[in-house]
Amino acid sequence: MDMKSMRQTQILSKIATNDGHGENSAYFDGWKAYDNNPFHPKHNPQGVIQMGLAENQLCFDLIKNWVLKNPKASICTPQGAEEFKDIAIYQDYHGLPEFRSAVARFMEKVRGDTVKFDPNRIVMSGGATGAHEILAFCLVDPGEAFLVPTPYYPGFDRDLRWRTGVELYPVVCESSNDFKVTRAALESAYKKAQQENIRVKGLLINNPSNPLGTVLDRETLHDIVRFVNDKNIHLVCDEIYAATVFSKPEFISIAEIIQEVPSNPDLIHIVYSLSKDLGFPGFRVGIIYSYNDAVVSCARKMSSFGLVSTQTQHLIAEMLSDKEFVENFTVESSERLRKRHETFTRGLAQVGIETLKSNGGLFVWMNLRNLLKEPTFAAELELWKMIINEMKLNVSPGCSFHCHEAGWFRVCFANMDDETIRVALMRIRTSVLQWKGMEAAAAAAASAKKQKQCRRNLKVSLSFRRLDDLISSPHSPMNSPLVRATN
Repeated sequence: MDMKSMRQTQILSKIATNDGHGENSAYFDGWKAYDNNPFHPKHNPQGVIQMGLAENQLCFDLIKNWVLKNPKASICTPQGAEEFKDIAIYQDYHGLPEFRSAVARFMEKVRGDTVKFDPNRIVMSGGATGAHEILAFCLVDPGEAFLVPTPYYPGFDRDLRWRTGVELYPVVCESSNDFKVTRAALESAYKKAQQENIRVKGLLINNPSNPLGTVLDRETLHDIVRFVNDKNIHLVCDEIYAATVFSKPEFISIAEIIQEVPSNPDLIHIVYSLSKDLGFPGFRVGIIYSYNDAVVSCARKMSSFGLVSTQTQHLIAEMLSDKEFVENFTVESSERLRKRHETFTRGLAQVGIETLKSNGGLFVWMNLRNLLKEPTFAAELELWKMIINEMKLNVSPGCSFHCHEAGWFRVCFANMDDETIRVALMRIRTSVLQWKGMEAAAAAAASAKKQKQCRRNLKVSLSFRRLDDLISSPHSPMNSPLVRATN
């Protein structure tokens, strides 16, 4: 550490000087590689394509059309300016009533209208990031832990740990059963945490999963609810990808499960946002929905540190109250995600790249284990660097998602247009075929070298065999009386 860094450490807080934000990881390093050399079809066609960002950009045309047809929804248009004063002044941090009602109805819609949500339990925050941190502050004290099934979203380390002092304890899931969360894995992680004197206060699940793109089945969700009830710990369900599920099996919310399994509702909390389902990450609309009255009260007070602007609330309330728009958007978004997922996975399969079977999210979990030099995370990072530097694609290595098996990568497919996805697939195809060609050439060279060595060994063996035959022959000079006499 240089003198300047030492002085900064001395005069700033521990939070300001530690690396708890998690920026020093391959996940964020890939973003930096893109930022330094971003792809553009005309101005920089050889640049890095961003495939490490889970954004849903496939339906912006639907959003744009709605905005053009509803100019009064914004207070920043001539048509909506009449409401500027009422919206621009201070508002209750409970949120606009029409906003909370519209969000509650939208949450019901994307869950198939199988459950009801009370608008009075809606707590808003600055994105899902803020929602997770608020819940961590409400539920867990510094040094205590959430169990989290692996692999999991790298941002959780920042969202739940950095400023709260909360720990995340891994529940190891394996590829042998498609990374399914099992009761046995939960029990094992809980027991290990106890042995390490770590108090477990909750379980965090991501459904649909980031990075897997899979949904939890009903049986697994039942087991999860029974587990948290048996241990008397909290369950935080991140459901921000609920409306990105594009084929069966369908998404099942924890809100539906607790109607089926005897449970303590005070232990159940949902995190939601509009960042993924609607493609609005820049609007910073995060939602906490808790069945615990004390948590709702505390979270609402804490939300004053990261509120959603009333201008955004006003616009969102108008948009989500348009039933025809919501119906059309959810159906069309699902279909476009399905087509893009099919196009991308088919392109990968054509060059022998497998992906975990998935039906949700904005990404695929890509299996590149057969391209590793050895089954280690060092080899995974080496391959990842080749993908960034040679393919010029920013994908995210599995180790940054705390995966316990080397060779898996998350690849996002919904944050670009059709032409860019075509370029990305072409780069993958070219590079993989080139690498396989190099491997084949190396294998052929090694085989030829081995055959040459075998022929050399055979010649030597035959030479020794002839010598043995010569020595053992009765006519051999070695059998003469004179030779024997000198031995």
